[in-house]
Amino acid sequence: MVTDRLMGQARKLLPDFSGGRMRTAKGIGVAVVVAAVLYYPIGMAITHAIDDDPAYQTPAADMPDGGSRAVAVAAALIAREVDEHRWVANDPFFLPPAALDNMPNYQQGIISALARFAFELTDQIGRTRGTSQTDKDLQEASGQLQYAGNVWVFDLSTSLAPTTTSEARYRKAARSLRSYNQRLAKGNAVFERRADNLLATLDRFALDMGASSAALDRHIHEHSGDMIDTLADDIFYGVKGQSYAYYLIIRELGLDYAKVLGERELTNAWAEMLDSLRHAAELSPFVVANGSPDSQAVPSHLAAQGFYLMRARTKIREITNILLK
Repeated sequence: MVTDRLMGQARKLLPDFSGGRMRTAKGIGVAVVVAAVLYYPIGMAITHAIDDDPAYQTPAADMPDGGSRAVAVAAALIAREVDEHRWVANDPFFLPPAALDNMPNYQQGIISALARFAFELTDQIGRTRGTSQTDKDLQEASGQLQYAGNVWVFDLSTSLAPTTTSEARYRKAARSLRSYNQRLAKGNAVFERRADNLLATLDRFALDMGASSAALDRHIHEHSGDMIDTLADDIFYGVKGQSYAYYLIIRELGLDYAKVLGERELTNAWAEMLDSLRHAAELSPFVVANGSPDSQAVPSHLAAQGFYLMRARTKIREITNILLK
């Protein structure tokens, strides 16, 4: 009898999973499973953004009178990708964007082109005939944009302590570019609008594009026609981001150097170069295919992208040859 009473009291202390309570527990379990299954797909869908709008313009507030349009669009592009669209290349595994593939490669392609431009600003355009002291803001921006794009709060490969994230570095670069442009507008900074500066900058851009076209060619040669090619879209979107950033920078450089282009009668050639870059940046297949270049059934999106990139590079070489004269 005593034992029965104790067992009865013990049963009262345990949760009752019979009837409605059992159904509630099962419902909660199903909800948890559904939420876990949908967590990554929904998070990825909400975050994913490949912004390749060729008509993108610098916000008016970021374009000071007397400043450089190319510098302004570079700073605005950093802010757009880091803050408006959110930087995803360094997201840890427990956040849904970590499973994204195309967007992080696209964003890092953009930063690679901006890093090259910032270096040219520091080394060429922002100095008086390349002999004066380097501009501190430009030097800061160039250094920050060289930072890897996949560094999160913790980088366990180097230290257990928190570190500066990629997006924090890029925000600092954008602030430095804006600071330079504000000083330029006030006449307290240098932006050399000479033909030789433009020539040197375009030469470096052409070399960068050449390296990208070589990477495309190598991947086509080694992997075209593969049944499974997980790297094709990585390369494609990296080059797409680079081409898009160069398109915007060069478009605005055309306005910064309008006098030089007019004097050398380069307006039409400049427009043709931009047209090729725009085509390379706007390619947007639903699935990136790396078929053989002569395939009847499966396209080679890498070959198409490489064609427009090399066409743009050829036009750059035509322009620089004229600038040499």
